[in-house]
Amino acid sequence: MQRDLDGILVVSLEQAVAAPYATRILADAGARVIKVERPEGDFARAYDAYARGLSVNFVWLNRGKESIVLDLKKPEDRALLERMLAKADVFVQNLSPGAAARLGLGSEELRARHPRLITCDISGYGEEGPRRDLKAYDLLVQAESGIAYVNGVGDECARVGVSICDIAAGITAAAAIFRALFARERSGRGRGVEVSLFHAIGDWMNVPWMTFAYGGFEPPRLGLHHPTIAPYGAYACGCGRAILVAIQNEREWERFCAEILERPELARDPRFANNPARVRNRAELDALIRAAFARFEREALASRLERAKIAYGRLSSLADLSAHPQMRWLEVPTSVGPVRVIGPGARVRGEVFDPRPVPELDEHGAAIRAEFSAD
Repeated sequence: MQRDLDGILVVSLEQAVAAPYATRILADAGARVIKVERPEGDFARAYDAYARGLSVNFVWLNRGKESIVLDLKKPEDRALLERMLAKADVFVQNLSPGAAARLGLGSEELRARHPRLITCDISGYGEEGPRRDLKAYDLLVQAESGIAYVNGVGDECARVGVSICDIAAGITAAAAIFRALFARERSGRGRGVEVSLFHAIGDWMNVPWMTFAYGGFEPPRLGLHHPTIAPYGAYACGCGRAILVAIQNEREWERFCAEILERPELARDPRFANNPARVRNRAELDALIRAAFARFEREALASRLERAKIAYGRLSSLADLSAHPQMRWLEVPTSVGPVRVIGPGARVRGEVFDPRPVPELDEHGAAIRAEFSAD
């Protein structure tokens, strides 16, 4: 089956997470992605060895790509990269700040030479501003952006448990590249795209920031509870496993009192009569819910909540996730055999997605050098 980006050539001077995630999205859509690696390889190859001896990050982010090792300090490798870019549709890079420009690979310079080329520069903090040169690993950006500040419990801030700033930047970059490809169909010209981890996750911080800036309210850190809605959070069942409930309106609250708590009079109790009252009296409310939930095993309570049409979710462990009935899985080919990964969030109806392999370091180097030779 032909894929949407068949015929699109992406050259990516990439490492770690953000840029590889963006180009993996393009590769999944059918683009040919040539991953340019330094002689020692993308350092994400050595993050761990949990995926049958391979790095889990690398397997997740690099399926469907071709790998070539280039030493860009060597004139012959620089010339080879230039020949690749002359035929490319998209160039992506997430080197350290200023490194691409020092190599003669600045966005404006490249597009002057190749007017149809789309360039995407991914950085930590953007190209302007006093902190543009800061090193930008995901946890550091979680701290700088405030996302770690709004996570946690009480006085303790917490890291989001996945590389959310890298992922946000990768998704943002992929969306901008798709937009640029569409625009080029109309204009015939490429464009420069700039994405940073800080600005990508900054957009996601609008709700807590606007709440603070306009409402004068700094949401408390409540772990698995919502700061401005109650009940909306996690409660332990009799088996010790937690289930979350989310009450969004007064009709749901009445049903919850009658059918789950079996205390219909609580819906009229002044302490809990509306959401602001419930938030003010959260401690008393939580005590009532915990006592009621302790009477049930988790799956029995889930069934009751479903019958009552109350929104709920189990607090899934990684073992639970492995057996989750809604999960979509892929078997990704690698040099050590297939590795099972969680499938992407979007799929095209009717498309049979057959993931292409994860490349070994310089696996395609000889073929690419022959294809783009000077002869």
